[in-house]
Amino acid sequence: MLTTIGNISAHVGQQVRLGVWLYNKRSSGKIQFLQLRDGTGTIQGVMVKKTVPAEMWDMATHLTQESSLYVEGTVRADERAPSGYELDVTGLEVIQIAEEYPISLKEHGVEFLMDHRHLWLRSPRQQAILRIRAELIRSLQEWLNQDGFTRVDPPVLTPSSCEGTTNLFHTKYFDEDAYLTQSGQLYMEAAAMALGRVYSFGPTFRAEKSKTRRHLIEFWMIEPEMAFVDHEESLGIQERMMAHVIRHVLTHCGEELRILQRDTSALEKVTAPFPRITYDEAVELLQREGFDFTWGEDFGAPHETKIAESFDKPVFITHYPTELKAFYMKPDPSRPEVVLCADLIAPEGYGEIIGGSQRIDDPKLMEERFSQHQLPREAYEWYQDLRKYGTVPHSGYGLGLERLVAWICGLNHVRETIPFPRMLNRLYP
Repeated sequence: MLTTIGNISAHVGQQVRLGVWLYNKRSSGKIQFLQLRDGTGTIQGVMVKKTVPAEMWDMATHLTQESSLYVEGTVRADERAPSGYELDVTGLEVIQIAEEYPISLKEHGVEFLMDHRHLWLRSPRQQAILRIRAELIRSLQEWLNQDGFTRVDPPVLTPSSCEGTTNLFHTKYFDEDAYLTQSGQLYMEAAAMALGRVYSFGPTFRAEKSKTRRHLIEFWMIEPEMAFVDHEESLGIQERMMAHVIRHVLTHCGEELRILQRDTSALEKVTAPFPRITYDEAVELLQREGFDFTWGEDFGAPHETKIAESFDKPVFITHYPTELKAFYMKPDPSRPEVVLCADLIAPEGYGEIIGGSQRIDDPKLMEERFSQHQLPREAYEWYQDLRKYGTVPHSGYGLGLERLVAWICGLNHVRETIPFPRMLNRLYP
């Protein structure tokens, strides 16, 4: 029976058998040091020439990077080892001697690494990022489940758009037009009217011809929707959720953050409540800082970065102009030219990671929005039904997983936050 490197600490002094790949090796002539990995961790295997058969020693000398094998040996605690343990190798069975591995232990260009993404995933850095991504997903879903949310899965193929058809991928659904979803929000609103508090988690698609470090064509979103929740209460839910997941990653992903050489001081400051600034106040801040910015414009990456620099935690920017936001956002009753919305901006230049709002619950106002935005009435008939049959105040938000991963890991580009990124010039592998 195979043991894993991840639970090797339970086998100190014992003989174990591992299924591994060779990451690297070196030799002193009488001792071979084999860097072994199995997906759960890494460990150094120590093979002493005089203690193993000659054919086993010769076999080990011919191992290449990423060769697959079974090894047997005795687990030994060693404070000098990165993992705290080493394996005194007594047995070795080769599964395959790998061909010359294209990704050597040196620097490679980004395009080369992206062409070999299927192999690049095996590097310690990429493994660490994917483990943090998985831990974030687990933590987010656990928090939502424990807070009374029910997961509901919306369709990927939709007959209409959540925010206009400009950035949608069009396809045919037999004889009808259909689109790859850019958000599950509208369907989550329907689910919230049945279950109270719901969330979706799945892939979304934006046909944006963008090459910035913050954008992907395909990305994953968590989208909660909540009946009987207003804008203010929604902000409290968002900041509590974010504070929880950051603490969770700091607690459970220390080794991965160390591999990434992530300075966690900024993350350690993330506690609720978060600072808030209105769009009006943000415009004034930018103008004081020398930006040529006019009220009614949308913020770009430099603007969000400058605003975030004024705070040491994520900051909510609230009450954007109505004209900048989606048709379903509820206007501020005391000031209809702005809506009850907020974008959560991460520190360190990572930009918006959550966008949310209170939704329009008045059927008459929603009819007006359909006309103003020239939305096909027949495509949204079902959505309007939510306002006709027991309408209630309700709010929701969407969290972009990849941007969150990029911020927590301290990455320069979102392309490393997802196993196989889809970008403007990247559909392979």
